[in-house]
Amino acid sequence: MLEYVERKKKRITVLVSLLLLLLVAIYAGISFGAVSVSFKEIWTTLVSSGEGTYEKIVYNLRLPRVIVGLCVGACLAASGALLQGVMRNPLADPGIIGVSSGGGLFAIVTMVIFPQYSYLLPFIAFIGAFLTTILIYLFAWDKGASPVKIILAGVAMNAVLGAIMNGVMVLYSDRVQSVIGWLSGGLNGRSWYHVEIILPYTIIMLLISLFAIKPVNILILGDDSAKLLGQNVELIRMLIILLASFLAGIAVSVAGLIGFVGLVVPHIIRLLIGEDYRFLLPFSIIGGAALVVIADTAARSLFDPIELPVGILLAALGGPFFIILLRRRRMV
Repeated sequence: MLEYVERKKKRITVLVSLLLLLLVAIYAGISFGAVSVSFKEIWTTLVSSGEGTYEKIVYNLRLPRVIVGLCVGACLAASGALLQGVMRNPLADPGIIGVSSGGGLFAIVTMVIFPQYSYLLPFIAFIGAFLTTILIYLFAWDKGASPVKIILAGVAMNAVLGAIMNGVMVLYSDRVQSVIGWLSGGLNGRSWYHVEIILPYTIIMLLISLFAIKPVNILILGDDSAKLLGQNVELIRMLIILLASFLAGIAVSVAGLIGFVGLVVPHIIRLLIGEDYRFLLPFSIIGGAALVVIADTAARSLFDPIELPVGILLAALGGPFFIILLRRRRMV
């Protein structure tokens, strides 16, 4: 009983801390930049017409960028958490196993070769992530698809897709300039148009992901235990991986190839509160949203007047984290 109370207190503490971090991230994202905007000025702008300069900065530039960042971070963290759960491996991540690259390749082909269909980017990126997931699953299949085989097949697929992306950019080098920033992963120039693209997909898919909590908790017990509980392990694993692919595709379509959010956030949350996905998944969603907005704010503020793509900053932070994680844990 005492252990349960302590665990509950810890979860409440972590939740409150994450919510406060999220509020700080939103405020910092709107306030900090080349022109600092105070809380009073932000409030005045949002509730009334405000001063012309601040209205443009807050409402037209920073607020939509923050909303897109929240959606991207939430989708990537949810995708990573789901993948880590069904594969029972903390090293699983939509970027590492090739899911993001699949969505990225289709998005690049659309933007470079078929720009007239750019308004369909979220769906096209999902198709790319979906087909990549199917191929990874087929390559890993041998009377079943073990989590380790899926990860290894995904790493190989990631390398192949990267080569194809480079080939497309070489063949269409005159059009590559428009996607260079996207390849690095960033939120520069994101507007209300991008909010309209990503927000409906994000809300719907995050709500659907909550229905995956119980199946993931069962799969964590192991395939044999899940089968004894009457679960169709292969079907459930496939459906959850497809859900994770769609979440990654949503993020990729708007923000480009931002990596390591799906790796770092769920793993940190797991260390704090444990494996129970009733808490791990929603906490990861909040943490991922906060991380991307904070990282984007730092990337565009600390290197002023140069705006560093947030994907570069997250890769610089996530790479060492991945190496440490790899050294501390064995692939099983």
